[in-house]
Amino acid sequence: MSADIRSQTRTASRTPDLIVPALLGGLILLYFVVPFAAFVSRAGTQNVLAGLSTPEAQMAIRNSLLTAPISTAIATIFGVPLAYVLARRSFLGKPIVEAVVILPLIVPPVVGGAMILTAVGRFTPIGSVAAAAGIPLTDSLIGVILAQTFVAAPFVIITARAGFGAIDERLEQSSRSLGYGPLWTFWNISLPLARGAILAGIVLTFARAIGEFGATMMVAYNPRTMPTRIWVDFITGGIEAVVPLALALLAITLAVIAAIHRFGRVPTVIER
Repeated sequence: MSADIRSQTRTASRTPDLIVPALLGGLILLYFVVPFAAFVSRAGTQNVLAGLSTPEAQMAIRNSLLTAPISTAIATIFGVPLAYVLARRSFLGKPIVEAVVILPLIVPPVVGGAMILTAVGRFTPIGSVAAAAGIPLTDSLIGVILAQTFVAAPFVIITARAGFGAIDERLEQSSRSLGYGPLWTFWNISLPLARGAILAGIVLTFARAIGEFGATMMVAYNPRTMPTRIWVDFITGGIEAVVPLALALLAITLAVIAAIHRFGRVPTVIER
């Protein structure tokens, strides 16, 4: 009983210290909620269903649901090993590598799209060879994946690096001292311990990829994804026209986050 009283006393004593942070945080939270609520309030069930039933909307949804998971998988397969190296090793040129990883987060997405075009555009050596082989790297689903991966991959790299950095290296050293190789140690020790951070990064990467617009518009305006379709609908029909696809995009993102929260027990990084 006394322990409960002491706990309540400590909680009460800390409450005044949290008033100012809570008020400031409440203001930014209100700023998030008000536009969201105002937008959702403009949606009617019939209008949303009718908007999503058009061939253009359904094609955009299919394209986004196809490309975003592929982009996320590519970013994860190649980004997680890079994150591990950055977390565990110091080497010549490491600051440059770190800067390159952060670069897509800094440059505007439209500029990122322009960078991709200068590297793999139709009239570049790489782009022309690919087009001649029947694999166009722009104005195609491949172009969408290239754009999404460029802007979204840093999220999984940065969060996975934080996860690996939080692991006690002595656990890995113990594994190596028992005769297990580096790959076995990485797969069975490091990866499971950093699982929460990696899954959090995957969630952020997917959300960024499926919502990518600027770089995608530059590299592959066609075929349309959900964000580029939303832009076209906005130009032709205003705010009311974008509500169905915008709500669908939001629902997909929230569903992925909820599923990973439920089955993956993810965002330890986010919760921290």
